[in-house]
Amino acid sequence: MKLIIGLGNPGQEYTNTRHNIGFMVIDHFASDSNWSKKWNALYKEETINNEKIILIKPLTYMNLSGQAVKEFVNFYKIPLENILVIQDDLDLEVGTYRIKTNSSSGGHNGIKSIIDCLGHNNFARLKIGISNNKKIDTKDYVLGRFNQEEQAIFDNLYAKFNEIITSFITSGLDKTMNKYNTRSHHHE
Repeated sequence: MKLIIGLGNPGQEYTNTRHNIGFMVIDHFASDSNWSKKWNALYKEETINNEKIILIKPLTYMNLSGQAVKEFVNFYKIPLENILVIQDDLDLEVGTYRIKTNSSSGGHNGIKSIIDCLGHNNFARLKIGISNNKKIDTKDYVLGRFNQEEQAIFDNLYAKFNEIITSFITSGLDKTMNKYNTRSHHHE
């Protein structure tokens, strides 16, 4: 069983904001829009390769994301290596992404909360670049919306993100990292 988590803030005013790219990616991955609700998260179960996959979108607001994640992890007894979190990353350019594990929160409140609640940082992350604008306060920037050009870049990337998530589910983290962390996406 695997747990795929998309991070974001709930509510209309946060729809399509930079900080919500995790929600946007998991929505594109989900086969339909029928989500159920429990433990302060929207969730749905899918079967991929005869394996049960749980998709969740915490509804706690970003800085408490770990609370919902912990409920699912404990209830379904999901090992940490079977968890993938989809997050935005200010240090990566729009259009780039990295798959990582064992890394710090990098100042990301959602990730920080998950690490705090699980007591570990050894879960996989699909970090999606949202760039950074040093002229704008970070909080305002991440809660701003993508411009048309950025939106177009993501529209072209959703299929790739679906592939990466599917690869994590079917082939595991190492193979996925080797295949999708290409040098051209290296911005560290």
